[in-house]
Amino acid sequence: MNKGQEAFTLYSVASYARRTVEERRRQLIDLGLDLFGTRPYDEISIEEIAQEAGMSKGLLYHYFPSKRDFYVACVHQAALELRRATRPDPRLDPPAQLRAGLSVYLDHVQANLARCRAFVSGGIGADPEVTAITEETRRINSENILGGLGVTEEEPLLRMVVRGWISFVEITAIKWAEAGGADKEELVQILLAALAAVVRRARAMPAKVR
Repeated sequence: MNKGQEAFTLYSVASYARRTVEERRRQLIDLGLDLFGTRPYDEISIEEIAQEAGMSKGLLYHYFPSKRDFYVACVHQAALELRRATRPDPRLDPPAQLRAGLSVYLDHVQANLARCRAFVSGGIGADPEVTAITEETRRINSENILGGLGVTEEEPLLRMVVRGWISFVEITAIKWAEAGGADKEELVQILLAALAAVVRRARAMPAKVR
């Protein structure tokens, strides 16, 4: 290492040391979201994460006890960002809220593709903590839509198909963003039409089925 590299390293370490614990954790989570959003969980080692973060593996363990804990924290952050981005605007009526929410969601996915991939993929299988985070986010989104549609607890089939539509939107949005994110308004129309179709079909079923 030459003197210039040594000086830069010392400056980076000093700058990192001045950050609060929460700032350091957030920086690591930002890195993790980028990594887990582009490669499978099992392909990323704790050593690689530490190297990308410019710290020792021991220091990384100071912030996150294991790679799983690190991944869970990343999924939790992705979920919080998604919830904030898709929070309904109370100034709009329900149809306008849904349309605006879809538009904002697509923008969010396009701008944060790696983060959204990490959220949707659930890279460590049926981990109960990861599942709880992702399902709570989907439940919140589902309840927002169901409330706007006037769906009651006595319509279980309709509640189920709306939940399925949300999963469809997640996967479609990822594929759309990966393909370049063209024709957003047309995609919004398609997604709304799909929701209208499943709601209409579910409500046409006999009451005992609904």
